[in-house]
Amino acid sequence: MLHIDFERLRAAMVEDQIEGRGVHAPDVLEAMRAVPREVFLPESLQEFAYEDTALKIDEERTLPQPYLVALMAEALSIGAHARVLEVGTGSGYATAVLCRLAAKVYSVESNAALATKAAAILHSLRCHHVQIVHGDANQGLPAHGPFDAIFVNPGGAEFMGALKPQLATGGRMVVSAGTDPAVRELVRVTRTGPDDYTVEDMADVRVAPLDVDAERLRARQEGLPRAGSADALLAQAIAGACERFESVDSADLAPLLDRIGDARIVLLGEATHGTSEFYRMRERISRELIERKGFDFIAIEADWPDASRIDRYVRHAGHRPSRWSAFARFPVWMWRNQEVRQFVDWLRAHNAGIADRDRVAFHGLDLYSLYNSIHSVVGYLEDVDPPTAGIARRRYGCLTPWQSDPSSYGYAALNDRYRSCERDVVSMLGDLLLSEQRYAAQDGERFLDAVQNARLVANAERYYRTMYYGSRASWNLRDSHMFETLQDLLDFHGPQSKAIVWAHNSHVGDSRATEMSRRGEHNIGQLCRVAFGPGAYLIGFGTHTGCVAAASDWDGPMEVKPLRASMAGSYERLCHESNVANFILPLRNQASGHLMAGLSQPRLERAVGVIYRPETELQSHYFQAVLTRQFDEYIWLDQTRAVTPLGTETIEGLPDTYPFGL
Repeated sequence: MLHIDFERLRAAMVEDQIEGRGVHAPDVLEAMRAVPREVFLPESLQEFAYEDTALKIDEERTLPQPYLVALMAEALSIGAHARVLEVGTGSGYATAVLCRLAAKVYSVESNAALATKAAAILHSLRCHHVQIVHGDANQGLPAHGPFDAIFVNPGGAEFMGALKPQLATGGRMVVSAGTDPAVRELVRVTRTGPDDYTVEDMADVRVAPLDVDAERLRARQEGLPRAGSADALLAQAIAGACERFESVDSADLAPLLDRIGDARIVLLGEATHGTSEFYRMRERISRELIERKGFDFIAIEADWPDASRIDRYVRHAGHRPSRWSAFARFPVWMWRNQEVRQFVDWLRAHNAGIADRDRVAFHGLDLYSLYNSIHSVVGYLEDVDPPTAGIARRRYGCLTPWQSDPSSYGYAALNDRYRSCERDVVSMLGDLLLSEQRYAAQDGERFLDAVQNARLVANAERYYRTMYYGSRASWNLRDSHMFETLQDLLDFHGPQSKAIVWAHNSHVGDSRATEMSRRGEHNIGQLCRVAFGPGAYLIGFGTHTGCVAAASDWDGPMEVKPLRASMAGSYERLCHESNVANFILPLRNQASGHLMAGLSQPRLERAVGVIYRPETELQSHYFQAVLTRQFDEYIWLDQTRAVTPLGTETIEGLPDTYPFGL
């Protein structure tokens, strides 16, 4: 066997897969560096020890993913004097990590053979304060409790009911919950009293192990295409059914417009938040929809106040002084870029020759602008109803201490001693709506702006509270807010109005066709299809490789990063192997039965947001989807480049009304 520097691989694993994903507890990182994962594998498989995945060793044993072990260990906050129960010893890898964190570890395993094998390995690693017990994992070890922490391995126990009472008061249990064998919700249970527990949804995790087949893993590592002819034939079918184009500017969009037909809402996605070609193709399609089909407004995945500045500019509606510049918060490059500026300038020119009432509007759907929205509501009321403005200041004052870090408000609101601001912000929205007739009579546009900002504040307050109860709740609240805002805009613009939405594929594609649905998540695409049926037209985008604008961490600087080649077995790799550089693929009424059948099988699909971590490509940026049910069209651009962010020098000399002013 070739010599492998496992120590170097282990250090790289901790840096890239664990610390790089946000696990920062020093004791956990040190434990992960100390445990040699390779000793839990047979020699023939040790070269795969530091793969970023769970590994199936044989029919009985699975080696858990390192990141999942570290994430769960950090969530337990295990002290040096803690007594820990592990449920489901399995291979013993997680047990070895826990023994470097706690004073005493008890591990219960239902399979006697597994318990014996794990005990032998742990003894060789000098984990002397670990006790392996053969018993019913579902029942835990009540005779040895109570425990400061309970670590439940995936598949270690089916029920939590017998385990919760074994926690000491203040103790924590972490378990992966859900019925899907591949994707689970990581849940933390904290005992707060004799019969009281709090439950937090922490994160969605992929727990299904890879079958350790050396050739398959080697192919995945090297990016080789799958063996066999099925995918090759499917790639040929894509090449035969797609509509090819040489460049974004030269693409013939007439067939696409015919298929869109009388749809009321066209949702245009993107596979990343930083790819130039996605923005430029969305601009081209939007221009055609506006000029040829009379679409009334654009609604983007951005904050309402920022988009309102753009809206006033493109509709020549005058300029009101503002304390902020449009799209000035992280991620600045997502909308503050040359590609968006080009579309904004075109839209302003287009609107110049049109009557005020017919000008195409530009709106934001997102809810992150908590304090700018508060400022907008108060400013509006100061103009139209000064006494009510004073009430608004007092009500919104509840949120003022958290202005610099809204997420810290959600953490504070978890404490029963701190009064949440929910009643105040909901009351403010209710008062505005009750005054609609009086306020709207003065200026309907400004009233719409104030109501949407007040609704944003109410939903954002709730969003930051739900962040600490789980990813599912906060995701659903955010997409529900965006969909409700879209509905309000359609109502405001009239019963015949038509909308174009720009958002990420993860928001635009029907979530019922992805692993999101298994986690109980929904998105704008699903909500639009339910509400509007065929009147909602969903268009996804994809790319194989190139460069992308993204950060390495939240609030980090923008970097132009190489985008790795798409992974074997993914929809992106299938499109790449069609050998057609750029194409539009109809999916709603596709005539090719063979193509539809092949594309209707679940595959990996890539999603890059504002953060891109190529070192953990599979776990961070791929998910399962069924393309034919997710989108009505799929637009492919094989080689792509990063968006061009706007700098100060690019806007010098422009009027003060220009919305991108720095």
